[in-house]
Amino acid sequence: MNGLRQVVRAQQRWASYKVPGVTVDVRRASLKKKIAEKGFVRAIEAHSGLTGLIAEHAVGANGEKFDATWSSSLTSSSVMGKPDIEVVDTTARLRICDEVLDVTSLPMIYDGDTGGPAPEIFHFTVKALERMGISACIIEDKTGLKQNSLFGTERKQQLADIEEFSEKIARGKAAQVTDDFMIFARLEALIAGYGHDEAMLRARAFLDAGADGVMIHSKEKDPGEIFRFLEDYNKLPNRKMVVVVPTTYNAVHEKELHERGASIIIHANQMLRAAYPAMMNVAQKILSNGRSLEADKDLLSVKEILNLIDDGTGN
Repeated sequence: MNGLRQVVRAQQRWASYKVPGVTVDVRRASLKKKIAEKGFVRAIEAHSGLTGLIAEHAVGANGEKFDATWSSSLTSSSVMGKPDIEVVDTTARLRICDEVLDVTSLPMIYDGDTGGPAPEIFHFTVKALERMGISACIIEDKTGLKQNSLFGTERKQQLADIEEFSEKIARGKAAQVTDDFMIFARLEALIAGYGHDEAMLRARAFLDAGADGVMIHSKEKDPGEIFRFLEDYNKLPNRKMVVVVPTTYNAVHEKELHERGASIIIHANQMLRAAYPAMMNVAQKILSNGRSLEADKDLLSVKEILNLIDDGTGN
């Protein structure tokens, strides 16, 4: 509970904090700028305006801050009560993005799933994302009915044809208007059980197709296969940025991942995973006790929630 109160005290600063004005062009360009200045950026998942505010204002023990938000397909689907199989369409996904962008100044990275069933569809997705001021889109090299990567080989994970996926990347790059927007190819070979050599083969092909970098994904707790990939990837003559998502191998510190070559480190779903058990716990306490008193110790007060966010009145 002391930890919760510390969070509350930090959140109360929002009442006097106003998000700095930011144009879509400045926001879009800021991801590349931050990577150039810092060497790597850390992003965290945001699926609502409130989680966007947390991402913007959270501060670590030594002043650490998040550099970007990640619009996750998994969490965007989950908050709508839908499975993560691309059943939530792009229009609905972009409404969530807009809610986050509206109250933050951080750049956003968009989880583009497979990029759609055809290159022509991805073309229009890129144009919409770039127009909103989103900095990057990551699309995965799978086909067929989407299955979340963290299922691994428990579910059928069908990799896309390399030439067809390369065409999708090329169409996306041709659709963008600015040099600031980036497209990353998410490599699913390790997830699907095809191994290191297939991941490297695909990395080379997708970089040649024009991708601004790759995201390497693994469901293993041991980071060995990620480290091996990064070591070989760093030797490529056309090496570009690499994104990692340490959801399962989260014993590894960001500093080590950066030292091994990572440019973007995404904490991809922790905000929603934190919220669900807390809300379920409160709901169960109310049901069990026939009142909400027993849940009070787990809650913000009504006054605190009313004052959580600046209402612009100056009061």
